[in-house]
Amino acid sequence: MKLAVIGATGMVGEVMLQILSERNFPYTELIPVASERSVGKKVDCGGNSHEVVGLETAVSMQPDVALFSAGGSTSLEWAPRFAGVGTVVIDNSSAWRMDPSKKLIIPEINANQLTSADKIIANPNCSTIQMLVALAPFQEHYGIERIVVSTYQSITGTGVKAVQQLENEYKEEKGEMAYPYPIHRNALPHCDVFMDNGYTKEEMKLVNETHKILNDSSIGVSATAIRIPVVGGHSESINVQLKKDFDLEAIRKLLNDSPGVVVQDNPETNTYPMPIYAAGKNEVFVGRIRRDESQDKTLNLWVVADNLRKGAATNTIQIAEYLLQKNLI
Repeated sequence: MKLAVIGATGMVGEVMLQILSERNFPYTELIPVASERSVGKKVDCGGNSHEVVGLETAVSMQPDVALFSAGGSTSLEWAPRFAGVGTVVIDNSSAWRMDPSKKLIIPEINANQLTSADKIIANPNCSTIQMLVALAPFQEHYGIERIVVSTYQSITGTGVKAVQQLENEYKEEKGEMAYPYPIHRNALPHCDVFMDNGYTKEEMKLVNETHKILNDSSIGVSATAIRIPVVGGHSESINVQLKKDFDLEAIRKLLNDSPGVVVQDNPETNTYPMPIYAAGKNEVFVGRIRRDESQDKTLNLWVVADNLRKGAATNTIQIAEYLLQKNLI
C-alpha cells in the first residue's frame, strides 16, 4: 500500500499525517508531497521521518492512494495525472465536489455509493460535513423541508496566514493580513468571495453540497457564514424544519445512535458543544437541542466540530479506510 499525501507540509496535510498515525492506517510506504520549495524537507508520521518529494516524482511512484490537500488548482491539474496511473485520489479541495461525474462523500452518510471505478473522490466542505453528519439521520427518519444555518468558523479554515494575523493582533504587531479587517475581537460575515447573488462561495457550498450528498435538491437551504477569532473548530446554529413531527427524546436518541455524533446537551449542568472541547477530536458534537416554538415540525441545534479533522483530514482518511475495508483498492 503506497500512500501519497499531497500538501503534506500544509495545515491540513500535517493533521493528515497525525491522524494516519493515530488510526494506524495500513500503508507500507508513505510518500509526502509538496511544492518544489519544500522538496527534500523531512516530515514525521508516527515517529518515522519521510522525505518530501515533488508532484512529478510522486506520480512516477504510482501510489495506490493519494490524499490531496493542496488547493483547487493543484487538484484540477494533478488529480487526473494520478488517476491516470491507477491511483485513487481523495481530494479535499472544492475542485471536484460539484462535478456530476464525481462522488461527494461523507462516510457516515453515503460511502456505499463508492465503487472500484471511482478514481477521483471529492471530500465535502468542512462546514457541510459537520452539518450533514448531524442532519442526515433526520432526512432518513423524518424528511427535511428546510435548513437555515449560520456558521461561526475558525480562522484555521483560512490557513496559516490567518493564524499568523490573529497572533500578530494579539501582540499588537503589524503583519500580513489574511482578511480585509482585523479578526481579533471581531466577527467577519465574509467567508470566501462574494457571488452575484450576494452570498459567499462558502454559503453556497452549504446549499449545493447538501443537495448533492443527501440526493435531494428540494431541500431549502439558507446559509450565513461568519469568521470568528477561534482556533479550535467551527460552530453552527442550525434551524431545521422536518416533514414529520417529532418527539425531542426520540431526536436525542436518534442522534445518540448515529455514527460520528456525540450529544452534549444538558442545560442544567451547562453542557453544550464548544470548539475549545472539539479541538483535536474526530466527532461532531451536537447540543442546545430544542423545538422551535415559532414554527411547526422545526428544531434548533448547535453543532461543533474540529474543522481540520472531521471537516477535512479525518473525513478524507475515513473514505480511504472504507475503500480498503470493502476491497475497492
